[in-house]
Amino acid sequence: MSAVTPGPGTLRIALTSVFGDPLEASTWSGAPANLANELRALGADVLSIHPRSTRGHDLWDALQHFIGLGGAPLNREATMRIPSARARRALAVSQAALRLGVDRVLHTGTLDMPADASDRAVRHYLYCDHTWDLAKRYAVRGRQRSAGRAEPFEELERSAYAACQHIFTFGGYVRDNLVDHYGISPDRVTVVGSGMGRIRPYDGPKDYAHGAMLFIAKHLFTEKGGQLALKAFRIARRRRPDLRLIVVGNDRWRSLVGAEPGVHVVGHVPWDALEELLRSAALLLQPMFNDPWGQVYLEALASRTPVIGLDRNGLPEITDGGRHGFLVPVADPVVLAETIIDAMADPDRLAAMGESGQRHVLSRYSWRRVADSISRTFTTQ
Repeated sequence: MSAVTPGPGTLRIALTSVFGDPLEASTWSGAPANLANELRALGADVLSIHPRSTRGHDLWDALQHFIGLGGAPLNREATMRIPSARARRALAVSQAALRLGVDRVLHTGTLDMPADASDRAVRHYLYCDHTWDLAKRYAVRGRQRSAGRAEPFEELERSAYAACQHIFTFGGYVRDNLVDHYGISPDRVTVVGSGMGRIRPYDGPKDYAHGAMLFIAKHLFTEKGGQLALKAFRIARRRRPDLRLIVVGNDRWRSLVGAEPGVHVVGHVPWDALEELLRSAALLLQPMFNDPWGQVYLEALASRTPVIGLDRNGLPEITDGGRHGFLVPVADPVVLAETIIDAMADPDRLAAMGESGQRHVLSRYSWRRVADSISRTFTTQ
């Protein structure tokens, strides 16, 4: 836990995450850390809570997970579906908040939230990009099996949402699901969006006629749409041999891609090099299967690079219904290939999309806007 000495009358907030210290830039793509910086800039005192399990607890959770989910893959998220594990961590968070003298905790997921509203000394808030119900809709590969055996987890989620003082969401589609599926009152959910990290908007020259397409993934190559993108690119290149695709994010992708004509794998690159790739690309080809939001879409549009992705989750909202990108209705390589050919056939349309997309994301998405909205809610509750 970390703390900053507050001034008199300062708004005090504790951020928490089960996946790492929320004030570290590596946690949840840096979202909590970026939000904390902007809340501090607004005068708030932001603290960090990150309880750690003992080895005995971890072993017990593993046993309960094996019994309850029949040997489904063991990871932090899976074990936290166990009621006792969630209750233990939720209690640890509340106790840490009281020790720090904080009565507001902003969670970045439900896995460390209380399952009821009996904790009156601490008010719990949530900032989320997805729900369990939404995650099940496009479950990837073997995750369908564990999802089907986790009905109790759905009830834990429902209870956690109900116990929240207020819920902040990345997108409107998440808010709608919380209201329609989980029965949360609309006045207890606010869409605040997200920011874009360190990306610098680009207004320099771009070659939409001859520029390469770009695919980015630091991990989860298949889930981020890598295999689907490669299959579609292979089909599209039969009709457009001049097409090029750059794959970036992880050196291991070289062995996955192999010697694919027209595809260049650059692997892991420094941030400045990634920013330059985003600026020079004609199109971001990123057909992610079940990514809740996709900050990479925002970064591409801030670089005036239109995007291609599946018509699901946050992408329709980010592209304003397809005005600043191409929404593919199904995860089919033939359909995706047709979309690629259609997009690359009209450089002027890509240029217009890039300009309008940049205006759209710069006017709507920033960590300062998120912090402003959350701070206003905190000061009225």
